[in-house]
Amino acid sequence: MKVSHIGIAVRTLEEAGVNYAALFGDENLHRETVEEQGVDVLSFPVGDALVELTAPNRDDSPIAKFLAKRGEGIHHIAFEVEDIRGELERLREAGVRLINEEPREGAHDMLIAFVHPASFNGVLVELCQRKDS
Repeated sequence: MKVSHIGIAVRTLEEAGVNYAALFGDENLHRETVEEQGVDVLSFPVGDALVELTAPNRDDSPIAKFLAKRGEGIHHIAFEVEDIRGELERLREAGVRLINEEPREGAHDMLIAFVHPASFNGVLVELCQRKDS
């Protein structure tokens, strides 16, 4: 298991991206849309992980709901795993509260699943696995 990325909820990628590009540079940034999640993503590599800006592209997306309730800021920490289904089962058996019982489509050609923040001291945790692994 390793840190994959830190997700930051933002209202618009254009506005937030300017400051993050000034901090990290813009030569290796990655932008994509994840329709299933209703978000647009702008990612900056930082060492072996990413800082992932996530903006809603529809009103019913989880990020839109997060922004309405809490405003912009850190949304989640993502950990890359080799077997996301196995990890979900292991966590379920350990009594950890899951948001997603099954993996979903995520950015960067990953399968993703979220674990409820109540299980991790208020921190929303995302598990992710590369589809090609």
